[in-house]
Amino acid sequence: MTETTPTAAIEYDAAQELTVKDANKVAVGALIGTALEWYDFFLFSAAAALVFNVQYFASENATAAALASFATFGVGLAARPLGGIIFGAMGDRIGRRKVLMITIVGIGLVTGLIGMLPTYAAIGIAAPILLVLMRILQGLFVGGEWSGAMTIVVENAPLHLRARYAAIPQIGSPIGTILSSGGFFVMTLLFSQDNFDAWGWRIPFLIAIPMLLIALYIRSRLEESPVFRQLEASGEVEKSPVATTFKNSWKHIIIGMAAALLGVGGFYLVTAFCVWYGVNVLGYSSQLMLLGSMVAAAVEIPVLILGGRLGSRFGASKVIIYGGIASAVVAFPAFMLLESGVPMLVVLGMTLAVSALSFPYAASGTVLTGLFPAKTRYTGVGMAQNAAGMLSGFIPLLATGLVAAASDHWWPAALVLVLLSVFTAFAGVVAPRMSVKLPGFKH
Repeated sequence: MTETTPTAAIEYDAAQELTVKDANKVAVGALIGTALEWYDFFLFSAAAALVFNVQYFASENATAAALASFATFGVGLAARPLGGIIFGAMGDRIGRRKVLMITIVGIGLVTGLIGMLPTYAAIGIAAPILLVLMRILQGLFVGGEWSGAMTIVVENAPLHLRARYAAIPQIGSPIGTILSSGGFFVMTLLFSQDNFDAWGWRIPFLIAIPMLLIALYIRSRLEESPVFRQLEASGEVEKSPVATTFKNSWKHIIIGMAAALLGVGGFYLVTAFCVWYGVNVLGYSSQLMLLGSMVAAAVEIPVLILGGRLGSRFGASKVIIYGGIASAVVAFPAFMLLESGVPMLVVLGMTLAVSALSFPYAASGTVLTGLFPAKTRYTGVGMAQNAAGMLSGFIPLLATGLVAAASDHWWPAALVLVLLSVFTAFAGVVAPRMSVKLPGFKH
């Protein structure tokens, strides 16, 4: 479907007013919020691999405990599509900025509460139940956060620079990884294993509260999207964005989900699963695996910036296609490096895998926002991204089960990464012909 209604003309007219200065201000504000979002979310990822399987899921079988822990990780991601629908519809009706204020508060508060939860040893079965409930709430708020941040950034950027600016909120992911993995890394250095398991792991979760206050102040200074303002002025605000999106754009949701799947699911595979696999199967130290996550995330930042620039120059869909191919090519070599037992090669393997899949991740925001017309964009992007997030949440669980079935050999996990890569590359081929046509915007 191509956009030929007045909505496209409204969006094009609004974009003509935009400057690089406007785009920079909004992009930085969105980045701060997404960094907190991913810090909170990846804390749970790291804790699922290192803490929750011990403190909240009592089992004599280490693999069974890990499966339960990763399932809880996945439950939060399963809640994300519902959050995307709820907050996406709100964002398309009342504005992007207002909804982003709500989601950032919810994410920060829930993360702080997770840091205060009693363990299984203290309150028994109520502990994992409360943990799951907190994870579901976190997933709901995250479901509306990324799509709103991406939408407001894209709609505040000049058309020919959208791909460059759409990559900036994505940098929140590696920043969040560095902060969350770094927080756990520092805790493992400062405390003994017993003290870390008992209470040291809680400190990074509690730090989310002061971080929330900083993010809230910065985000409060964001201005509403000029595209949404013109939709309001023209009476083109969609009254039923959810129904309209399902009716007119269900194919676009599927393609958008596929385009986003590698960047989210592949990342969880290389971080959450690999941390667990390295510690529990290969016998590596927690510090080594957390260090690998941090180095990979640090290298991801310039890769995302490069991916955004390539998207502006050649088109975001091409970045997704070739990035997906590159990720498929390096999947098996990366896991071979992971299993080498040489610390430097272990870190290199994780970094190589993350770097390759970060190119499609850099371009995914541009492709997703381009698939949907402005008046249902927040809703459509939320549905597509969070469908990818929901599936992605169970990828560590899938990889753990497949590896256990293969006598703890790594090759099934590498094969999962290849399949994700090919699926996303295919989406890059299909997306341009289904996207909204805007002069000066290269798909």
